[in-house]
Amino acid sequence: MAGRLTWDRLLSEDRTRMDSGKAKDNPFRNEFEADYDRIVGSSSVRRLQDKAQVFPLQENDFTRTRLTHSVEVSALARSLGKAVGKELEKIDAENFTAEKTEKLASLLQVAGLIHDLGNPPFGHYGETVIREWFKRWFENDYKIFERTRANLKDQVLLNQQEKNDFIFFDGNVQNLRIVTKLQTLNDEYGANFTYGTLSTIIKYPWSSVSKEGADKFGYFASEGDIIQKLWEKTGLSEGIRHPATYLLEAADDIIYICDDIEDGVKKGYICWKDEYTDLQNKFKEQQCYVDLFHMISSKKTDDNMDVSERTLAQVRNFRNIVQTYLFMKAKEKFIISYDKIMNGEFGNQEILVDETKFIKALKDITKRNCFGCQEVLELELVGDKVLKTLLDIFVPTILNSTQEEIDNTKIYAGKLYKIISSNFKYIARHDYWTGGYRKFNDIPIYDKLHLVVDYISGMTDSYAVNLYKKLLGIELP
Repeated sequence: MAGRLTWDRLLSEDRTRMDSGKAKDNPFRNEFEADYDRIVGSSSVRRLQDKAQVFPLQENDFTRTRLTHSVEVSALARSLGKAVGKELEKIDAENFTAEKTEKLASLLQVAGLIHDLGNPPFGHYGETVIREWFKRWFENDYKIFERTRANLKDQVLLNQQEKNDFIFFDGNVQNLRIVTKLQTLNDEYGANFTYGTLSTIIKYPWSSVSKEGADKFGYFASEGDIIQKLWEKTGLSEGIRHPATYLLEAADDIIYICDDIEDGVKKGYICWKDEYTDLQNKFKEQQCYVDLFHMISSKKTDDNMDVSERTLAQVRNFRNIVQTYLFMKAKEKFIISYDKIMNGEFGNQEILVDETKFIKALKDITKRNCFGCQEVLELELVGDKVLKTLLDIFVPTILNSTQEEIDNTKIYAGKLYKIISSNFKYIARHDYWTGGYRKFNDIPIYDKLHLVVDYISGMTDSYAVNLYKKLLGIELP
């Protein structure tokens, strides 16, 4: 990063493919609103309705899914962007105008909606399953594969970064791949988002080999060229987060830590009376929390309500007040840390860092009562079996088959290849170096692995289970 970040570049409205015939100024919406409009009706967003937040494969309509979670994050992130923007208009009036406030709010609205698009089936546990599978595969099967493919050109074998991309697979990283390539709109540029939006959803702005010992990273090797363009346009660089990323991360935390508790109470896994009393006791020495709990307790519910409904009303009051409290703390910390953030000196801290103990106590309620409950454990065991089996089936078939075999739907390889989503196959066969369209035999191993992971990680919970049953002959199509 050369010098201080500037909002003129951070709010970049440029795209990988610029439409030459498009008017420069649209009086009805800014470019970040255009990003929102082009993705909100996409299949990637719709699939979130059947992806787990905490509880997979739910039949009731109350429990949150990744879609409802993302809608809530989007709304809060937009409001946080407006609140911060209004403050910046006062303290940095020369560089931050009312127009930028609207753009920042719109940017955070779309970033909030898409921040979980890359999550695989069965939530974060699904990420763990994919990582573990590839870790074992590279330690065993891949070595055999290399020996039996000695005639392959050196450049198509995987380097360490390409291996790490799968060993440390992360839904946040897959997210960037989805919106830049997989969610095809007209061509190989995916949703063709603005560089401002793309840079905001990158939580960890480095590759899978940039930081030794770090299992978190921000982009696959396959999107490295996009990252370089993004940094060039926005003024960011490796290790430097977009300022809006701090606000997006805070909005995500504020929403899920309280919402997960509400879902846990509704499901009957959390005894709210006991947990609330315990929280009060833990933070009774700090006046800010004493005042917070006093405000919560002063919210009375109607005694004529059913006991369970009254409890849920109390939880909703708690959620609303705590979310407002954390919202204000996030805004205040961002403003206090503004110079450090704009100078790229705030690092990978969270802007809710001063609330770490309180937030941990809230997360522990869900962790203690829900993540270890029988329902979640059983469904995660199902997810473990489903995802590992699908990887066992698809990876060797895609790697070992020829063009002739995958084109022949009369044989196993051809049938299996046929059911993979066509847009994923389109991206796998597109050569981003030459702009051409390559034959299946010419697709590098790395891109073939991406093809499989793109397909499997993009599945909903139900689709993954149903496909598993069909491929194993447990259930007929």
